[in-house]
Amino acid sequence: MSIRRLARGTVPWDSLEAVARELGERYDQDTVRVSFMDADNWLSTPCVVNDRWFVKVVTGQNALVHALFTGARNLGVFSSGTEGFFEAFDGPVEMAEHELDATRKLRDLGVNAPEPIEAFEVDGLGVLVLDYIPEFAPLDELPAEEVAEHASALFESLSVMHANDVTHGDLRAENVLVSGGDLYFIDATNVDGDGIADARAYDLACALAALEPLVGAQTTVRPALEHYSVDDDAHDVDGPADALLRAQDFLGFVQMRPDHSFDAAALAGQIEQAATDAEDATR
Repeated sequence: MSIRRLARGTVPWDSLEAVARELGERYDQDTVRVSFMDADNWLSTPCVVNDRWFVKVVTGQNALVHALFTGARNLGVFSSGTEGFFEAFDGPVEMAEHELDATRKLRDLGVNAPEPIEAFEVDGLGVLVLDYIPEFAPLDELPAEEVAEHASALFESLSVMHANDVTHGDLRAENVLVSGGDLYFIDATNVDGDGIADARAYDLACALAALEPLVGAQTTVRPALEHYSVDDDAHDVDGPADALLRAQDFLGFVQMRPDHSFDAAALAGQIEQAATDAEDATR
């Protein structure tokens, strides 16, 4: 058994049956067919119901693991020289409710995300229901040339979030889905609004870290420059102007995460070169 599976734990079968019955009643379904997804997720048990709804079942153990992760991430951020900005939840229902709200925020901004349906409680479990995207592929399962074609759209969507003080908080290639040629963002998490500037930089660092192993550092940084600058003097320090330089400061912390494996030195080199080129252009 993998460490991730052990940490996630299992949902008792009678509790899953109770969730299925509740879904059938809420959506007036005579029969409920549940297909569990082959996803090694730490923080929920994901499944598809009647090929129409994507459902996450969140347990108390999931909430505990999330709290432990949050503490570790905040400690890592603190070691990078800034205050921690990740927020924990009071329990599984709050986790489900937050992801529902986070998904609504993304859609309100025009960023693609599954349609949020509702979040509720069954036997102490948090249950999140989203519209199911039937045909999709995570970004990290596409050929490199297709990933490169989507890179600019990824940074564009991220910049829209950041311009409206919204962050993703857990951006990884597996949390970006491609369906019908469009990107969809899933699994957004909670960050403290007081740390929004650092959270934006962390988000951008995660995006760079997600793309680099798929397409290389140069192909990653080039489309990022279409939406983020490295010019310190263009705007104030909390704005988008120096975002890539601020993101560079978080690359070391992101590299410590077990779910990111990338060449931080290559990314830093490309960012520094872009900064040099920008400085030379202003002379």
